[in-house]
Amino acid sequence: MDQLGNIGTEVARSVRARRSGNDARAWNALVRALELFDLTIADGRWRGPKRREICRAREVVCDFMAGDNEYQSSAESLDRYFLAFAMAARNRSSSSS
Repeated sequence: MDQLGNIGTEVARSVRARRSGNDARAWNALVRALELFDLTIADGRWRGPKRREICRAREVVCDFMAGDNEYQSSAESLDRYFLAFAMAARNRSSSSS
């Protein structure tokens, strides 16, 4: 949950920077998001359908940020997707405190 929430934060930073016309900042945030995706995918705890979902999410983010947006994604749809993980991680950490 934490890992995907952190990826979502970088994706959101990239989207905001792109909207404000700061291409360098948008690119750097996208690169950080992709690095986090790759580290998460390489993590042995993610297997089977979970790993496939993470790989698909990476593909969708790349398509939206740097591709032709064949998946018809929006900043809002990506935000909703990643927000669910951030909220689950937050709820998990607050319940264990």
